[in-house]
Amino acid sequence: MKVGFIGLGGMGSGMAHNLLKAGYDLIVFDLDRDRGTEFVDAGATWAESIADLGRSVDIVFTSLPGPVQMKEVGLGENGLISTLHRGAVWYDLTTNSPTVVREVDVACRAAGIELFDAPVSGGPKGAKSGKLAIYIGGDKDSFEQHGSILDAIGDKVLYVGEVGAGNVAKLVHNCASITIRAAIAEVMTMGVKAGVEPESLWHAMRQGAIGRARTFDRIGDRYLQGAYEPASFALALADKDLRLSLELAEEHDVPMRLAELAQADFKEALSRGWGGRDSQSPMELQNERAGVTIKLSADEVQSVLDRG
Repeated sequence: MKVGFIGLGGMGSGMAHNLLKAGYDLIVFDLDRDRGTEFVDAGATWAESIADLGRSVDIVFTSLPGPVQMKEVGLGENGLISTLHRGAVWYDLTTNSPTVVREVDVACRAAGIELFDAPVSGGPKGAKSGKLAIYIGGDKDSFEQHGSILDAIGDKVLYVGEVGAGNVAKLVHNCASITIRAAIAEVMTMGVKAGVEPESLWHAMRQGAIGRARTFDRIGDRYLQGAYEPASFALALADKDLRLSLELAEEHDVPMRLAELAQADFKEALSRGWGGRDSQSPMELQNERAGVTIKLSADEVQSVLDRG
């Protein structure tokens, strides 16, 4: 069985390496030829085009920036749908629009190709370590037949429902994360301005009922240290996810007042040229609005974590 992988960026590279480590015969492609060098050196085969890859594989993974790119890779001239053989399986790892996924699925079914939307959660570190949640949307029987390959790239492979459902789950997850961060920034600035040191305040938050679920831990490396570069999840990409979430909500006539407030901060941060900074960087805007400085050292953050 030959496996293809398209998109060797921050997320894709880690997952592709794990497929190689698991012993799969891997063929790779990326618009940036230089990204393929390390994979060829590790035993993969480089494809000169999407079409060359599509004609050569039984299973293909795509890890792309968003819906536009996924649709082009699938439906474009000499794309996957025109080159994969009948019976081939396509796992799209992109955080995508459920509507676009379902549209592409119609063309896949006509061509005899099994499409699964399979967005992942865990960031580049998780992609490298294999500690990823993978949300699966697609035919359940086919998933049970073909899904074992996903164990090579993730430790939480979750079947959610029919095609598109995987991205619904991912967008719900990311929208919640973004909105919660905005609320955390707001209450942190309130507490600091009211006279509590950031380290003590963060420690107190972590020990409360919500904090013991470790809701607040993810702000330690970024927001609390004011360290947004290099990004682990770039603001521009998070903005795409939030936009897709709000489009999904609008499609189903669901009001999203808190998420829209979070999006306003994202827009302001992007207007400042922060798109390449980490997705926690809009939290800094609340510090500015409140006139508060929150800046812990890495050692101070670790000291709180060590306290349990």
